[in-house]
Amino acid sequence: MMIRPALLLLTLGTLAAPAGALKMSVWDRELQTKLGDGESVGSVFTAQLVGDYQGPVVILFALSDDEKAKGTYGALKTRYDGVLEGRQLSIQATSGAANTTQTLAKFLASYKLKLNLQPAADTLSLPGLKTTTSPALPAPVQAPARQSK
Repeated sequence: MMIRPALLLLTLGTLAAPAGALKMSVWDRELQTKLGDGESVGSVFTAQLVGDYQGPVVILFALSDDEKAKGTYGALKTRYDGVLEGRQLSIQATSGAANTTQTLAKFLASYKLKLNLQPAADTLSLPGLKTTTSPALPAPVQAPARQSK
């Protein structure tokens, strides 16, 4: 029977496929608009960032359970502040007692990851949300600015 060897190879190929170990999402300061995302596979971190945003952002990182157990990214925090300007993401990180600003590529290099930056679609999709292909959707309305007390 030829089906069993083929099934075995398919199963082994699936098990050997690398899982995304580190995930990133980039949001505006109010955490209302997703501006980018990324995920590592092996030593390559593929990210997508919008190009028409300029301003402060919040960068969130999440680890898989395996990577948490291994401690591969031990010094990595789950949240960083940063600035996004024309697909260039800068991260404000703490190095010892000093705060430093690094590009995403340099930040990831400290974790032995190589950045593969790809252009983002016009809108980034959020997990669990349905996408629509209807061109008749109204333009998004921006919420009014918050007033400080």
